[in-house]
Order: sequence, then C-alpha cells, then structure tokens
Amino acid sequence: MSALESVLVVGASLAGHSTARALRHQGFDGRLTLVGEEPERPYDRPPLSKEFLAGTLDADHLRLEPPGESLEAQWLLGSPAVALDAHRRTVTLADRTEHSASAVVIATGSTARTLPGAPPVGVHTLRTLADARALQADLVPGARLVVVGAGFVGAEVAATAHSLGLEVTVVEAAPAPLSRQLGAEMGGVVAGLHAAHGVALLCDAAVSGLVGDHRVRGVALADGRLLPADVVLVGIGASPAVEWLRTSGIDLSHGVVCDARGAANAPGVWAVGDCSAWYDPVLGRPHRIEHWTESRERPAHLVRAMLAGHQGQVSGDGLAPLRAPYFWSDQYGVRIQFAGHREETDQLVVEDGSADEANILATWRRDGVVVAVLGLNQTRAFARHRKALGRLPVAA
Repeated sequence: MSALESVLVVGASLAGHSTARALRHQGFDGRLTLVGEEPERPYDRPPLSKEFLAGTLDADHLRLEPPGESLEAQWLLGSPAVALDAHRRTVTLADRTEHSASAVVIATGSTARTLPGAPPVGVHTLRTLADARALQADLVPGARLVVVGAGFVGAEVAATAHSLGLEVTVVEAAPAPLSRQLGAEMGGVVAGLHAAHGVALLCDAAVSGLVGDHRVRGVALADGRLLPADVVLVGIGASPAVEWLRTSGIDLSHGVVCDARGAANAPGVWAVGDCSAWYDPVLGRPHRIEHWTESRERPAHLVRAMLAGHQGQVSGDGLAPLRAPYFWSDQYGVRIQFAGHREETDQLVVEDGSADEANILATWRRDGVVVAVLGLNQTRAFARHRKALGRLPVAA
C-alpha cells in the first residue's frame, strides 16, 4: 500500500479547510493544495446572518485559521474550478491552469437558490462574506425587509434585521418554519418566536414574483397580495455546487454521491461538506447534509480512510462511529438545537419546559427508542440527550 504523495482540495471554506487540517494532524506530509473560488482565506459562515450583519463582529474575527497555524499548503484563491478529469485526477481552473494530485477532495459546498426575474438592486442571497457585506449596506433602520423563506438563514436574518430597527415580514411556503426538519407542531413553536418579537410571519404563502424595474419595490404572492419591500432576502435553500463536474463521470445524482467514508465513484476522488451525499447506514441511501457540524467533523473520517488506502463503495459493514446529524440556529436570543433522524410517524414527547416561554426539550421516539431531540434554550439537557442518541456507523 503506497503512501499518498499529494492531495488537491477543491473548496477552501469550512469543509476544505477542515480536510487540510485533518491531513496534517493525521500525519500527511506530502504536497497539499487548496483551491478556493473566493479570494478570502477560510472563514466561518454562521455569524454572517447574525453578529457580522449586526455589526458586532468584523471579518477578522471570522477567520478559521488559528494564529500561527501553518498547513504548509499552496493556496490557489480567487479562481474557481471549472472541470475535473477524474481518471487523471486533474482539476482545471477558470484561469486555465491545470493541477493534478494523487487524490482529489471535492469540497465546493453549495450555492444559494434565487428567484427568477429579480430586480438587480435590493434583492439578496446570503452565502458568502461578499453577500453579507452587500446585505448589511441595505439594512437601514426603518426600511421594509421581506424575507422569502423561514429556514435557518432567513429566520436569523429576520431576527437580526428586527434588532436593527427594520420592519420585517417573513414569507414561508410550508405550514410552519422548519417543518420539514421538526414537523408541524415543533415548527409552530419556532413560529411563535417571530410572533413574540413583532415580526410578521406568513406561512402557506407562495411567492409569484418580485416587483420592481431597477430596485425591488415589493414581493407578489400567489394569492394576489403585494408586500411592499425596500429590501428582499431570498432564503429558499441551496443547491450543491457541482455544475463544474458535469463532464467528469462522477455520480451527481444527489450532489457528489459517496460511500460511507466519502469516496466517490472514481479512484482517488473524494467529497465532503454540503456538496457531498455520503451513504447513510441508518437511511440505507446516500444523504446530503448541509450543516456546519458535518462539514467540521466528517473530514477527519474521510482523511482516516484516505490515508489508510481505502477506496471503493461500501454498504455499512465494519464501520467506525460518526455522530447523528446535528444543527443549531440562534433566533431572537434563543438557541435552537436538533439532532437525529426524525420521521413523521415517530412519537413526539415534550420532556421539559414550555413552548410559551421558548424553553423546551422534546424528543422523537420510534419503537420506544429516542431517535431525535430538539432543544430551545436547553443546551445542557440537549447535550445529554444528543449523546444518548449514540453514533452512526461510518467507515474507519
């Protein structure tokens, strides 16, 4: 079994940086190259919708690299990857340069979905530091902000904008915020946070289009209502950033489809983070997870498999542990945490607290076994229940 001589990581955000760190921490001493579409060094994205947008945290405090850290890597920033020759493990960048390695790790993340026909001014998405700076400039006290989508980013921006003195309306197509993740009842608890702070929330409301020629003037709903808007944030989810791989032969049926260790369907090609769909032994299929914790923790598992010389698809036998999926969100001063795999048929049990006080701990049980847990301002109790969920098998 030969040692890896070089690794090329495509994507220089959390998943890519975590992969590079894991490589060095696990003893890889070969050539390491990181490719990044943005000109920025790696930075943390969750504060973009909160502290950074509110002006209480500047860009320097977002940096993921600790002071003095040296990964002894070559950084190729500001020129995105445009093609992959999987057979030669060669990546072509927009500047037409080619870069090859013994192994390629795809960590290109995801891109925000947009609404067609949007006016060029006043309509925003939020994925990057540049996006946050542009949105921040438009969040003027007294302005009318309409947020399309009550997911993590939309709800957090709504809470931040409300604290800055804007008039905020949130439009959500589903019956309740986060109902896909939490179900209707617990999604209703999250909806109560908006109501308690005077933020209008319109659920079961479909957007038909945005109004305005140069600058946005409003959001048109399918039922004929028009919501006046000086600023619009579109938070309707994201798509895996894999268009550059269309001619590579990599399985892109659900992002970059991988086995339970992050190996793609080409020797020496791996993927991690938002763009990847790892085989999930609990679900019995590849599953894409767009959460910070997964991008932070899974690279260590991928690197362990890579350095051990593993490759090829596996179905779940003989695997080492990986924690159940986890996400958190901060809204209106409330820490929302969720972990596990919830299904509609699972039994919901409120273990502690009250929805009226935005302080609640709930679990979901399947055949008497806790399979998921939700906490609102219940960090200690949530941590205990999360630990009790156990771990998912993932390849060593």
